This record gives sequence, C-alpha cells and structure tokens, in this order.
Amino acid sequence: MIGNPFHVLAVVDSTNNYAMGQVNAGPVADGSTWFAMEQTAGKGQRGKQWLSAPGENIMLTTVLQPALTLNQQFMLSVAVSLGAFDFFSKYAGEETRIKWSNDIYWRDRKAGGILIENVLRGSIWQYAIAGLGININTPRFPEHLVNPVSLRQITGKNWDSLELAHDLCRCLEERYSRLHPAIFDQLLMEYKEHLYRIHEPALYRINGEIFQGTIHDVLPDGRLCLEKGKEMLELGFGEVEFIFAD
Repeated sequence: MIGNPFHVLAVVDSTNNYAMGQVNAGPVADGSTWFAMEQTAGKGQRGKQWLSAPGENIMLTTVLQPALTLNQQFMLSVAVSLGAFDFFSKYAGEETRIKWSNDIYWRDRKAGGILIENVLRGSIWQYAIAGLGININTPRFPEHLVNPVSLRQITGKNWDSLELAHDLCRCLEERYSRLHPAIFDQLLMEYKEHLYRIHEPALYRINGEIFQGTIHDVLPDGRLCLEKGKEMLELGFGEVEFIFAD
C-alpha cells in the first residue's frame, strides 16, 4: 500500500535518489514512501532541478512494483497522474488539469510534477521509483520560473504539507491498487478528460519553430497526437514544448 511504510527525512539530496539507494541495497516493499522536509538537489524531468524551502511543500517518492510489462509503463504514469490530480483538485477545485505527460496544472500554471524512474533486472520491470513534487505553501516563486503556482496562492490558506502528503498517498493508492489491463481504456479516457489544452488551439515549439497546434489524443504508449496545420504529429516525451503567454 502506498504510504505504508511512510518515512520522513529531515534533509536529503533527492527523495528519488534516496529511494533508488534503498532499492539497490536490497528488497523494498511495494508502496514504501519517503517524504523530505528539505531537498538539496531535487530532481525533475529532463534533468531540471526542483527546490523548496524546508517543510513548505510536498516532496516524496514511493517505490512501486507494478504487475505490468515494460510496454505498459505509460499506464503507470497515467495512474500516478490521476492520483495526483485527484489529490490537488480536492483542494484547488475544478480548474485543475493534467499537462501531458504528467504535470499537475491549475489554469495555466504548474502546481506539481512527477518523475518516474525504472529499475530493470534483465527484461523484468522490478521497481518504479515515482517522485512527486507538489507546490503547497510557497508564497512567491523566483522570477525566472515561467508559470508556477502553489495551493497557498490559490486558496489563501497555509497547509500542513506532511498531513497533505498522507492524503496524496491515499489518492495514489486508490488509483494504483486498481491498475490492471482490464481498465486501461477507462483510465486513459479519464486521463484525457482532464488533459490540459486538449481540443484547444495553442502555441507549441518543435525544433525551434513556434506554431499553433491542437492536441487531439494521447495514445496508449504515451505519444501525443498534435495537429499542426493539415498534419497530425505523434510526439514522444521531450519532442514538443508548450508555449505560454507572458
């Protein structure tokens, strides 16, 4: 069960690094979770850093043992994204969305991100190391960040980040415990129902070119179907950049 056991770390470089170290040291129970009060080198997608003041936000990693094949790994990302969506929308409301592939957005602003790293033993998918960073109490962000938002900024309230982390685990467990090929179609449909910008013309950048495109679909392997003029592109992770208004 996600969040059982639940470990609190005073300070760590990265909860994903710490969890990976635990996995490399020996067997780890499915759902084991580490929450950091402070991270000194938080990890985001494509090598980006994710930092937070001590105790301010949710920074946690859970170790999962999905009973799936590697070619089904996007569905784990879908389940984790939906769990994070369920959690954040409970507090921030219906304007919460999932930005492809697995960021949590409120309106046009980023509230959280997910990084899943896999541990393989030969062709066996032994562990998934799922790290989540959710902005909870940050009152203001550095100006160089493009479009962040925190739950405090949305609601005007201060929150107990540790208490909310336990609730996040419950939301993740609800999705993860039912992750089975029989409901993949249902999960993907629900993911797309909450997808940021789906069927809405917006600006994107590919290979330096900015253009107006429209998201039409997400395929079971995670590829994004983006209409560009008369062409329908099928894009993998990191192949397209979302452009935001100043």
